[in-house]
Amino acid sequence: MYEVIIKKKTLKNIRRMPAPIQKKMANLAEDLRDKGPIRSDWPNFSKLGKNEYHCHLSHSWVACWYHERNTVVIEVYYAGSRENAPY
Repeated sequence: MYEVIIKKKTLKNIRRMPAPIQKKMANLAEDLRDKGPIRSDWPNFSKLGKNEYHCHLSHSWVACWYHERNTVVIEVYYAGSRENAPY
């Protein structure tokens, strides 16, 4: 079991998303907590860099997270529109 931390600014972005996308984000957070940072079962999952990952919540929405090896903490540092994603 992992601890999923969602940054304050990211929570604000999530609240602005359409309700179905918010639900998908909640499902992703649950998967991250229960199954860990490697979520290849999510659409367009990929590694962004060392210990950084992302996936699509839909065609227009993405989530990005960071996981330091040998820890149980996963930090979601971005969730929002694909065009504003930090990669």
